[in-house]
Amino acid sequence: MAQTSALTTTLTVAEIRQKNTQALQSLHQLKNKAILVVGDVGLDEYLWGEVRRISPEAPVPVVEVSKQDYRVGLAANVAQNVSSLGGAAMMLAVVGDDATAQDLRQLLIANGTREIDFVVDKSRPTTRKVRVMSGQHHIVRVDYEAKKFVAGNTEAEILRRFDKVIDSVEGVILQDYGKGVLTESLCQKLIARAHQAKKTVAVDPHRTTPVAYYAGADLIKPNRDEAFILSGLQLDDLRQNPNSIYEVASAIRKQTQCKNLVITMGGDGVLIAQESGITRVPTSPRQVFDVTGAGDTFIASLCLGWWSGFDLVTSACLANAAAGVVIGKIGSVPCTIDELKEALQAE
Repeated sequence: MAQTSALTTTLTVAEIRQKNTQALQSLHQLKNKAILVVGDVGLDEYLWGEVRRISPEAPVPVVEVSKQDYRVGLAANVAQNVSSLGGAAMMLAVVGDDATAQDLRQLLIANGTREIDFVVDKSRPTTRKVRVMSGQHHIVRVDYEAKKFVAGNTEAEILRRFDKVIDSVEGVILQDYGKGVLTESLCQKLIARAHQAKKTVAVDPHRTTPVAYYAGADLIKPNRDEAFILSGLQLDDLRQNPNSIYEVASAIRKQTQCKNLVITMGGDGVLIAQESGITRVPTSPRQVFDVTGAGDTFIASLCLGWWSGFDLVTSACLANAAAGVVIGKIGSVPCTIDELKEALQAE
């Protein structure tokens, strides 16, 4: 490995290829690994059409809709990616008492999610995001949702259902989109109960959630912007310091006592901070059409690899390849196992 500092190493191209080859040869280990995903879920609706004129009522484009498409979103997309890569996804989430929840359930079933456990909260709608598209251009997005913390009785029901399945999974992903399902109390109880069952917990955090909510998690995976915010450090000073990401990583690990911090940095690759030091995994240049869902794909494939026996660096290389596949697509579309094989061979 090429040295960048006393405690930091950066994988070379040859080392990344070696890791990818190791992952490729061991992909069979991902099959049927059970992963429980807990968090905020939603339904993504796409309206596709062409813009041929401007509205006479206001200076806005008129989209003539030719196609309507529905996809799973938020934490449901994490479960979808676990399934598409050969794992056995189990989904535990809160939804409203509405048709959107039923549509979301049917999509998850169609996409191979092994078990879907929705706790119904009649005080909130199921999150739905409607995107109006013209070609590859995103015209507007309309959101139907209520961002509020779940009530105590809903939290208790989540915990009851969590206890029923925790012994049957390899690990737990807490997928936080800041909609209110993952309260501080619930996060801490889920982490504690998973550890009592000797299971590992990974968190995909949200920038608006205090980092203390995730204390005790075994792995936390923010993107770079989220990491800067979650660290609580002064952003203006950090932006001017090229080595500030190391300060950020240290601050998050210290505040959460997290042994494994994985920061995704877009075109700059991935940074992995552990007790033994920091490893940087560069990424190859890719054509980007849409980053929607890339983080979901990354956490799903990272954890699937890690809980299938890969070391964390190899798992990060695997996840990098999988995320590279989905940024070449429009919307929340999962990476399939065949696409992952092709990507690992191409790196």
